[in-house]
Amino acid sequence: MTEYLDGAVIPTGFDVPVEPLRRAAHFTGEPGCIAEARSFASLFLDQLRTEWCATIGPRADGAVLLVVSELVTNADRHSNGPYILELEGTDDSVAVTVYDSSGAVPRRFPRDPERVGRHGLEIVHALAETLVVERVPVGKRVRALVRLEDD
Repeated sequence: MTEYLDGAVIPTGFDVPVEPLRRAAHFTGEPGCIAEARSFASLFLDQLRTEWCATIGPRADGAVLLVVSELVTNADRHSNGPYILELEGTDDSVAVTVYDSSGAVPRRFPRDPERVGRHGLEIVHALAETLVVERVPVGKRVRALVRLEDD
């Protein structure tokens, strides 16, 4: 931080970035895109550690990657076209946003340990502080906010 005192500039320590770190990637839906999205998110987390000095433990790291996997998998399976993964992070949270061309709002099913599949949003709800689904002119936007605090 830098303080200004009577016109004098006094450095007060480590300056942190003002804007969140933002990265986006476009995926076609071809085989391998989900793995590419996870890799993209992993590189993003490494960059967040470096540029924001974010402390991201194994649990938070895994939570972000799992949320990316679930949201990208939903877009891959349920949209008729490409999708965009957008990541925005600071030292305490990462927002995972996926845009796809389907206007259908994803459904969260009630807990059922005997059901095979369709646990994606249940998992995202358990890991994310917030989950917002919005229709946009070309489909929908699904945004999950994951806190980076490890317990």
